[in-house]
Amino acid sequence: MPYTIAEPCVDVLDKACIEECPVDCIYEGGRMLYIHPDECVDCGACEPVCPVEAIFYEDDVPDQWNDYVSANVDFFVELGSPGGAAKLGKVDYDPPFIKALPPMGEN
Repeated sequence: MPYTIAEPCVDVLDKACIEECPVDCIYEGGRMLYIHPDECVDCGACEPVCPVEAIFYEDDVPDQWNDYVSANVDFFVELGSPGGAAKLGKVDYDPPFIKALPPMGEN
């Protein structure tokens, strides 16, 4: 997984990263956004536009947010690889780890 979205995105869902992504690999879940590990081309366009600095290259995810690496992968276990977030739209699902978090963010 080249890039991971971490805790600052939970309940914020700004979507500036979605607009910047050239391959449409950032999907919207119930409480946060997720980068598809197989569809991401590792371009990094999403990282600088995130207003809450929630996007990290896989080797740069802060230790306190390592669980978000797994959450980003887990989001796609049943979803598979739809081949683009825009045609799929919002998915009313979050991995159990994310779903169990207390309310946070700006929403």
